[in-house]
Amino acid sequence: MGVETESMKIARSSMEEIEVFKNADSPTGERIKLFIDELEPIEVAGGSGHLEMPPRLPVLPLQACVGPGDLDFDLDFMVNLELDPDVEYHSGQEVQRISVINNLPDLLRDSHADCMRRVVPKVREVLHVAQADMQLAASSAFIQILRKDLVPVQNYAQTFLQTILSSVDNKDPDEWNGSCFRSPDTEIATAWLDTLLDVIDLLPKDIIKKEILTIAIEKGQLSQPVQTRLSCCKILGKIATRFEPFVIKKEILPVVQSLCQDVEYEVRGCMCLQLDPVSRGLGLEATKSAILPELVELTNDEESYVRIAGLQTVVNILTLVDEDTCRATLIPLVCKFCQQAMKTEDVTLPIVAKEIGRLAHGFLAYLTEEQKLWFVDFFKSMCRVGLSENKQNKNKEAEKDSPTKDQGSVELFVPVLPDILELEERVIETRRNCAFNFPAMVMFVGAKSFKAELGTCFSHLCKDPNVEVRKTLSSGFHEISGMMGSHVNNLLGDLIVLLKDENTEVLKGVVTHLPDTITSICGPLTHQAMHEAKQNQIADIIPAILSAELVIASSNDWRLQEMIVEHFRCFQYLTNSENIYNKIIPVLMRKLRTARAMPVRLAATRSTLSLVRNIKKMEQRSNILCTLVEDFCHGYSCRNRSLFIDICRVTIEYYSKAYFKETFFESLVSLHTDPIPNIRYRLCSVLPDLKRIIKLPSDKMLHQLLDSCVRRLLIGEKDRDVALAVKIAVEEMDKIPVQMESALTRRIMMEEDVEDQKKEADEKRLIELEERELKKEEEAAKAKADKKGMKDNASKIPAPKKSKGSVCGKSERESAGIKRTPSTTNSTTSTSTTVKANTETESRIPLANRSKLARTKSGMRTKNAQVKNDSAASKLSSTKTSRSGVSGVPTPSSAGSRKSSVSKMAASEGAQRRASISSPPISVTEKGAVRKNSNGSIPVKSTKKTK
Repeated sequence: MGVETESMKIARSSMEEIEVFKNADSPTGERIKLFIDELEPIEVAGGSGHLEMPPRLPVLPLQACVGPGDLDFDLDFMVNLELDPDVEYHSGQEVQRISVINNLPDLLRDSHADCMRRVVPKVREVLHVAQADMQLAASSAFIQILRKDLVPVQNYAQTFLQTILSSVDNKDPDEWNGSCFRSPDTEIATAWLDTLLDVIDLLPKDIIKKEILTIAIEKGQLSQPVQTRLSCCKILGKIATRFEPFVIKKEILPVVQSLCQDVEYEVRGCMCLQLDPVSRGLGLEATKSAILPELVELTNDEESYVRIAGLQTVVNILTLVDEDTCRATLIPLVCKFCQQAMKTEDVTLPIVAKEIGRLAHGFLAYLTEEQKLWFVDFFKSMCRVGLSENKQNKNKEAEKDSPTKDQGSVELFVPVLPDILELEERVIETRRNCAFNFPAMVMFVGAKSFKAELGTCFSHLCKDPNVEVRKTLSSGFHEISGMMGSHVNNLLGDLIVLLKDENTEVLKGVVTHLPDTITSICGPLTHQAMHEAKQNQIADIIPAILSAELVIASSNDWRLQEMIVEHFRCFQYLTNSENIYNKIIPVLMRKLRTARAMPVRLAATRSTLSLVRNIKKMEQRSNILCTLVEDFCHGYSCRNRSLFIDICRVTIEYYSKAYFKETFFESLVSLHTDPIPNIRYRLCSVLPDLKRIIKLPSDKMLHQLLDSCVRRLLIGEKDRDVALAVKIAVEEMDKIPVQMESALTRRIMMEEDVEDQKKEADEKRLIELEERELKKEEEAAKAKADKKGMKDNASKIPAPKKSKGSVCGKSERESAGIKRTPSTTNSTTSTSTTVKANTETESRIPLANRSKLARTKSGMRTKNAQVKNDSAASKLSSTKTSRSGVSGVPTPSSAGSRKSSVSKMAASEGAQRRASISSPPISVTEKGAVRKNSNGSIPVKSTKKTK
């Protein structure tokens, strides 16, 4: 009693160590320490001093239980764990036993003879009174011993197999769960039964027939309990796969037929599920004569559980039976079953909807046209179950007939509501299973007949009022689109409906497989596969995807947001570059600025740069890149500046080195002066990548810029973490050699260089494509102008005079047009030559400098537009003043304005004379182009004017 009292005190502390001493007779005499981290309060039962520990303690490894001793110590320790009937085995001793049982395969491998002689008998002795944890550990260890072949088969059958067979019908003893004793359940029996079924696959036939088959037949007698007969059904089904047909027919078949006629519906249903392996062991002829009659009877059983098992067995044996059996027995049986399920709308209807796809494909080769139509019509009726007007009227009548609280019969009304809810759940589950099997029914009907047979039904399921139905259908939409082939255009409207759904779960099913769906609709995702006709057909998909993005953006599922933004890359194959620039890029820019989750912003970065790479116009590309630099690199937000570093990483990955050096290199290096330490810290991780893309001597300026950046960070950095990151970056940069441009390095090219050249070639090809398009537009404009000039020249031929008024007016207009024609043609030809000269000069400019040229051109255009607007405004004001001066009532202001205008004209003439004297002579080229001065202004010829 004193020892137990001391143990109770130690256990209550829950932070001390429990010391277990070995038997004094053991040869080692070592002490074992068990460290238990979590202990619950301990209660003493009846004042007897026996400890009642929590039922489930952590399973400790064998080393924690026995220490570093040798195997003899382990065996002695296991043997000395004597059983005391007065002690409850919830204590630390049980934890030790569980640890030894878990390590039993290792003990058998290391010392087989000693373990079989000393440990295994003790384990078998303990198991019949052991708790659930120990028995579950033993069931797992026993099957591992047989799989690893640690024990001869005969020894295993005499020891471990006997323990398994005796424990199959075992139940959990009463266990203390902290407040009361748990009632017995079948957890242990199920674990041992699963172990036995696995053992049957590994044992030889003679041992199965001698040790297991005899016991299984005894368990199938009607005098045995229900649980025992259920175990017999599963054992017989497993044994049937190991023996020859004559043994099954002689030994197993009578017991199987007896269990199919059992008085308990659970036994009948369990045995019905095992008819599939039994029939495969018997063969086709024996199945037709012995199994099929039992299956037909079970399928028409009065209990729904047995009928469901019968339908599942029919589905499983479809690959076994022949054509005559299907047409004569199974097809009529299934049709009758389906009609009864639809009539009663009981629990069998969702199971029918779940198995309708497998049934239709299993019977496809044996069905007539009428039977095919019947299956299609039955499937369509299941898709609308619970939604028809008749059902709604029935529900209303049931509500009217049911008693209410006002009638004073509350007790009678309460059971009606669960029935209604259960019926509603059944019909929803039926429609959901139909949506799950829709791809199978599309394959059953065929793509050609889809629109006529299942098109309306599919549209109804896409608009189903229940979210689970729409979610299931959207998850399989890509499979249906893959089966449609050339008839996939019939699904465009339904795809748009699902994309415009307001539930994120429904959108998730479509968005997850959106590239596969678009591939099925548009063909392979390449630029050559898309034609204008295809683009017009799927033009409505783009607004639907954008609306789905708005709904997803309003949710908290950032993974779904990342997914749909990643799929925005598909737009480069769906539409032209103008739509991408005007519709898609603004959405991605908004995501870059406002998305909360960083993975979403990174996905937007990848999609944006991927789409920019395929925009045709250089001006649009340069505008996007300038926006990225201004808003993110030079932006006010620290978050945006940090994102700019990720933008540069993706740019290095997607674009060529020359393109990155021209666009983002200088802007990225300028972040070393950022006032936020985190930005400088992240910049340090990119510095080695910047050195890898530099090639001397062409990138000498960039190399100097990078060196000055690193030098400033090393000298002037005050933040400790940034200084450490700079040192790490410098060490890595020292290991990277600077690339040199020479003939030898051009010959020896790495894989990265080959990929970089491919990227650069693609970028050049895009620029050449843009130049070709511009050239085509110029040629088309020139041809249009020439055609117009030919028409004007043709108008010089005199026409017969019909009437004076009309002919005179027409001739005046024609003459006026003739006079204007030469000037217009000359202007068009001169502009075409200048544009051609500009394109030729641009083609000679290096690729890296063309984006700057485009930006300067756009700036010059805006300046010219401003100058034109100013000149137009000045002209408008001058005309207004002249009109005011010519008006009938002279005013002093008009007179003053005349004087000022005269003085201005005189001053301007004097300035022109002085400019003509000081300006150099004007030289004209052979083509007529005017040569400008050194400052870019066009000189004016000096002419004498008289006042």
